[in-house]
Amino acid sequence: MVPLSEIFDVWYGVNLEVVNSEVVPIGIPFVSRQSVNNGIVCHVKRMDDVEPNPSHTLSIAVSGSVLSTFYHDYEYYSGRDIYIAKPKVDLTKEEMLYYCYVIEQNKYRYNYGRGANKTFRSILVPSKNEIPGFVKKKEAKIPFCNKPLISKKIELSTNQWRWFRYDEIFKITTYREGNNLLNSEKGNIPYVGASCFNNGVTNYIRTENFLTGNKITVARNGSVCSAFYQPSAFVVSPDDIRIFELKNFKLNKYIAFFLCCLIEKEKYRYAYGRKFGSRRMSAQKIKLPVMKIAPNKYEPDWQFMEDYIKSLPYSSCL
Repeated sequence: MVPLSEIFDVWYGVNLEVVNSEVVPIGIPFVSRQSVNNGIVCHVKRMDDVEPNPSHTLSIAVSGSVLSTFYHDYEYYSGRDIYIAKPKVDLTKEEMLYYCYVIEQNKYRYNYGRGANKTFRSILVPSKNEIPGFVKKKEAKIPFCNKPLISKKIELSTNQWRWFRYDEIFKITTYREGNNLLNSEKGNIPYVGASCFNNGVTNYIRTENFLTGNKITVARNGSVCSAFYQPSAFVVSPDDIRIFELKNFKLNKYIAFFLCCLIEKEKYRYAYGRKFGSRRMSAQKIKLPVMKIAPNKYEPDWQFMEDYIKSLPYSSCL
């Protein structure tokens, strides 16, 4: 193990403020001290008088979400209390990601009142020769494309949408087997809890008692109303999570993403002290696009929902 400063050259980032930058849909990523989304809060217009931080570097937050560390294979601007780490030795993308993980293991040493700006350079990390062999066998390339699945432009107008009770369109259940699974051995089955991050997954366990995928999980507790699509086998915390399936239509990931967005719009109604319990879930209403099937009778237009998601940029990466 060696100090971080032996592996990386470290300097203070460009120290910009978002409010003093021009936010644009496509531009230079702006990295802040947050712990999610690779630290990126928005994209801003390139500034002629400000050189971006270089690519193939790490951004390290020394206050806020202290030691949140992200790898960037692109140029980027950064805000307050972000340090940039450039390797002194040749490191692959996979090895850089490994160092992100190692640095973040030291988060427990710091908090909002104890920043890391004076001490993080001395954090002990493995030398290059100590990097585990499995890291070098991994491939961090992720297909990424901003093209939509369909080229048709679809506009949203909620004027003709209709309200439905949740219990009209959803079959809402729990999974009591989850009571016996929280302390299971580590495995590859996602355990979904009351979290608003990482698709709600708080652990991976070994079990043969699991739910099949193609369902939506909704938190009734904790991060109330956090809704996620579960594409494959999973289990849930029975005290925190309810499972949503469509009653009269087969769910797919595109419809699920449309519905998850609308479900999460109800977060403001609930909190840790006002849980999204079964009775409230059944009575909650959701406004959906519809098609008319008879005089004064409507049903959700599932095809419209699917097509809308497919028409969005980056839908080809879903």
